[in-house]
Amino acid sequence: MGGAEMIVCVRYERRGTASYGVLDGDEIRELEGPPFESLRETGRSLARSEVRLLSPCQPSKVLAVGLNYKSHLGDRPQPEYPSLFAKFPTSIIGHEDEIVLPGDSTSVHYEGELVVVIGTRAKNVSVAEAPRHIFGVTAGNDVSERTWQRADLQWVRAKGSDTFGPLGPAIARGIDYHDLLIETRLNGELRQSERTRDMLFSVEEIVSYASRYVTLLPGDVIYTGTPGITEAMRPGDVVEVEVKNGGGAPVVCSGRTGSGLEHSDRAPRHKGRKNERRSISHTSPIPLMPLPAILLVSSLLMVTWIVAHPLWDWLFLGLRCAGAHWLPPKRGTIVSPF
Repeated sequence: MGGAEMIVCVRYERRGTASYGVLDGDEIRELEGPPFESLRETGRSLARSEVRLLSPCQPSKVLAVGLNYKSHLGDRPQPEYPSLFAKFPTSIIGHEDEIVLPGDSTSVHYEGELVVVIGTRAKNVSVAEAPRHIFGVTAGNDVSERTWQRADLQWVRAKGSDTFGPLGPAIARGIDYHDLLIETRLNGELRQSERTRDMLFSVEEIVSYASRYVTLLPGDVIYTGTPGITEAMRPGDVVEVEVKNGGGAPVVCSGRTGSGLEHSDRAPRHKGRKNERRSISHTSPIPLMPLPAILLVSSLLMVTWIVAHPLWDWLFLGLRCAGAHWLPPKRGTIVSPF
């Protein structure tokens, strides 16, 4: 991988249309389609300033690995195999897009990571075969809600919530991903810094292991784990994840959340939480009786009343005549004077 010429691919939007291209300085050369299919160029080019960069791919599946650096283990034992879990395609957002914190979240952390992008279909591939199925690498932020990680049976909320997967903006192809520098900055301050050579499981081992259980398709991505210590983000924070080639060489790609990171009003908050702006209530509609059934029941009740009403009157009069004077006069009935 390190012997090939490095190519930087991006996905971008211009005038409502999404396209792929090769990034060369401040110029983007348009590709005919996804780079996983072909790197043929259309001959058209445009300035980077003319477009909005999107997530560099649209994965059919998003996998991730936990506990892949000793510096992140703490007092936990070293895993015997890659600790795989899944995120969702809807968690993926692009460069400078906003991370939206669910309303009932309490401790949402950043996790700067190297992300592998699959180039060709991979199923049951060996470690030696894995590089042939890797298109390139990019930067990502495996956003994680720590309270939900500890409380939930699965990490559907904790790792897979919408916008919990910032990615890109570029995929670097032809780069030696065995010794890259990963750096994460929170509001401009360096918080994570470690090299990919410190991974407990290499990129090839991760791809091979994942392919035993899941068919990897072009454009699928695997977050490979975060180093060091993470901390909670707050509304308004800006997180930048950079993957650097060599000893402090130019940035290969970076992932950055928008400055408008804030709680969503679309999720219910905890009871008693201050500054609650909106809550959601779920009500079940009362089932209504069909009109024909209503008419039938009404008719039966009317017939019953017509038939039974005179009988009750005669019974009441008979009891009064027999001396049952403790009975009160029945409203609407003429009482005998005897």
